[in-house]
Amino acid sequence: MTIRTNQSHGSIVKSSFNAPRWARNRHIQTIWPRFIQRRLPLKYTMERIKLDDGDFLDLAWGPAPQNLTGLVVMFHGLEGSMHSHYANDMMATLSQGGWQVVMMHFRGCSGEANLTPRAYHSGETGDPAWVINLLHQRYPDIPKAAIGFSLGGNMLLKLLGEHPDSLGLKAAVAVSAPLKLDECATSVNQGFSKVYQKYLLASMKKNLLKKMQRIDYRDILQISEAEVEGIQTFWQFDNLVTAPLHGYADAKDYYEKCSAYYFLKAIHCPTLILHALDDPFMNHLVIPQEHDLAHSVTVELSETGGHVGFMQGTPAAPEVWMHQRVLRYFRDYLPTTLESA
Repeated sequence: MTIRTNQSHGSIVKSSFNAPRWARNRHIQTIWPRFIQRRLPLKYTMERIKLDDGDFLDLAWGPAPQNLTGLVVMFHGLEGSMHSHYANDMMATLSQGGWQVVMMHFRGCSGEANLTPRAYHSGETGDPAWVINLLHQRYPDIPKAAIGFSLGGNMLLKLLGEHPDSLGLKAAVAVSAPLKLDECATSVNQGFSKVYQKYLLASMKKNLLKKMQRIDYRDILQISEAEVEGIQTFWQFDNLVTAPLHGYADAKDYYEKCSAYYFLKAIHCPTLILHALDDPFMNHLVIPQEHDLAHSVTVELSETGGHVGFMQGTPAAPEVWMHQRVLRYFRDYLPTTLESA
């Protein structure tokens, strides 16, 4: 892999990550952290925020540092939560590094169904922007950064592209972001990757069916409970549910308008995109070129790493490489209590 840079555009660089022999398979990289890796110890507290439309958001707050000097806001992936391996362990790592960390649960993802028909999706930036502005109101003098994983990474990049002021964020990181949603929906419907699609769809359909028992969707969605049960692919779910529920003509329209790929040129704050070329949720078409990137954006590519994986070490003592990579990146832009002590 060559390193490509251009002074008038962003840069695409080779990652320092190298998978060990035992974890070179992309599915091991993807599955191990989720089901085998031991979670880092973490104590967090929950805060419920009431919204103007009658709904709510649940925020998970990491341990409070002695002196708050830097704050990181985190966004999880599709059907994720604080129980997700990457959320727990990244919050623990950043907290140990000296920052206050808070993660926003997307609507309906904190273990309790949200109260309105709408849900969340890869391009829904209204709630995250609202939360970031709330944090600025509470802590106006504290530097802030953001990190998003998978769907949350795509959302964060789109959000930054929509706001020339970057909502006051000093830096951002996106991990394994599905930059072209249509390509990802196609890729995950092939081969072994169908396993991930089936797993995620089962959760999505279960949550929708629960809400359909409580909320009358007949004026919004032209779909029955039996038809929900019959959905087999992301394309079908997004065409029948996500698009009409959130004001898009169909899945194609939703994918085109919400793919972060088309917002990368407009990002102004320093932004790092970590991506593995063997990500089983995606293909090579999601990888941008230098001319697709604003000067402030760096895409860091590794040959291996899977989807939100990046496992190193040994099977007996595995480590997640991206934790320290994110720490190093944020240290360039945020002060920490450790540095100021």
